[in-house]
Amino acid sequence: MRKTPRGTVLVSGASIAGPAVAFWLRRYGFAVTVVEKAAGLRGGGYPIDVRGTAVEVARRMGILPRLREAHVESRRLTFLDADGGVVAAVHPQAVAGGVEGHDVEVPRGELAQALHGAVRDDVEFVFGDFVDALAQHPHGVDVTFRSGARRTFDLVLGADGLHSRTRRLAFGPERRFHRHLGYCFAVFAMPNTFGLSHEALIWNTPGRAAMLYAVKDSGELHAFLNFASPEPPHGALRDPEAGRDLVTAAFAHDGWEVPAMVAALRRAPDPFFDTVGQIRMPRWSDGRVALLGDAAYAPSFLTGQGSSLALVGAYLLARSLAAHRDHTAAFAAYERDARGFVELNQDQVGEGDAALFPTTAEALDERNARLRTLTTLPRAPENPAHSALALPDPRLDPQPGPDLDPDPEPAPEAAPQPH
Repeated sequence: MRKTPRGTVLVSGASIAGPAVAFWLRRYGFAVTVVEKAAGLRGGGYPIDVRGTAVEVARRMGILPRLREAHVESRRLTFLDADGGVVAAVHPQAVAGGVEGHDVEVPRGELAQALHGAVRDDVEFVFGDFVDALAQHPHGVDVTFRSGARRTFDLVLGADGLHSRTRRLAFGPERRFHRHLGYCFAVFAMPNTFGLSHEALIWNTPGRAAMLYAVKDSGELHAFLNFASPEPPHGALRDPEAGRDLVTAAFAHDGWEVPAMVAALRRAPDPFFDTVGQIRMPRWSDGRVALLGDAAYAPSFLTGQGSSLALVGAYLLARSLAAHRDHTAAFAAYERDARGFVELNQDQVGEGDAALFPTTAEALDERNARLRTLTTLPRAPENPAHSALALPDPRLDPQPGPDLDPDPEPAPEAAPQPH
C-alpha cells in the first residue's frame, strides 16, 4: 500500500459491490478496510448474471476469464402450466435479453470469490463484525463497531445490500426508500431427483410461481417459490418459521411438484425468504458516507441486473473519488455518471413482471402467447438497458501516485463485438 494514501475508506459489506469498490479504490491509491458481518466469505448461492457494461468492468479487473470458466451455460428454460404441461421451451437469453457468448452467468459465490481473490492481499478484511454507529465530523467519520472497536476513516461506503444497516444509520429507516413490487419469495436447495441438467423449469398459475434450476449437472437444485403479496409481511422477514408458514399457506392447494417443493422448504436448514423490492433514493450520499450496489439502488431480481449494477457502480464511484480531491464533488460526479444507467435498468421491472409472474389469468395467457413466439426467433435481441452506459476510456482513468505499485493491467481479451 502507499505510505501516504489518498485517504482511508471503510467499506461495509463483502459480497459483490464491496470487494469491487475496494479493488478500484486500492488501485487508485486509497487505504481500504472492508467489514463484513458474516464470519467468512459466503460461498454458493443462486446463479447471477454479469451483462453488458458490467462485462467490461470485469474484464478491466482481470476476473473475466475466471467468470467465463464458471459460466453455468443454461441451455433451456421450460415454462409449465398449472397441471405441469409444457407451455414453451426457450433459450434463457430469449427471456433475459442477454447476449450469448458475451454475458456470463455464474453462481453468486463464484463472483464473490473472484472479487475477494483480486483484493485480499491489498485490502484489510474484518469478518464477523459490523458498523454499529457512525458520527461524522469535518475531518472524517468516527465508526463504532458491534465488537466495541472504534476507528476513524475519511469516508464510509455502504455496500451491505438491500436491507443496508449503513443506509439506516446515515439516511434513516428502510421504509423511506423501499419500493415493494408486490411479491414474496423463498429460495432453498433440494435434491435433483428430476434428472435436470443445464436448465430450469418454471411452473405458473396466476399470482404464484415455482422454479427448479439445475446448474450444470449438479445433484442439487436451486428451488424458488414466488407469490403475490400486495403488502410486505414485515414480521415474517424476521422469523424464518413464519416465512415457511407463509409460503406453505400460499401454495397449499397447488399441484405439479409444488407439494414436494414446499416439503423441501420446511426441511431446508437455511432458506432465504424476502420480499421483491427496489431501493429508490433521491441521493446516494450524505456528507462523508455514500452507498452503492443494492444498498443504494437495488433493482430487484426481476431485472436480473443487481450484480451488474454493483460492478458498474463500484467502478464509477471509485473513479470519481480518485478524480476529485473533494469527496462532495466526487459523490456528485458518481451520481451524475451512474443514475441514468441505474434508473433505466430499474425501470425494466415491468417487463420482468410480464415475462415471469403474471397475477391474473388474462395476463398469464398473454405471457404464454409471447413465450411461444420466442421459440421461433433465431436469436433474441439484447436488452439495450444492459449496455446503455459507455465506460470512460481506461487510458483516461485517474493514476495512482508514484509510490504505489499497482497490479499490471490484465491482458485484454478479444475485443467484444458491438451489440
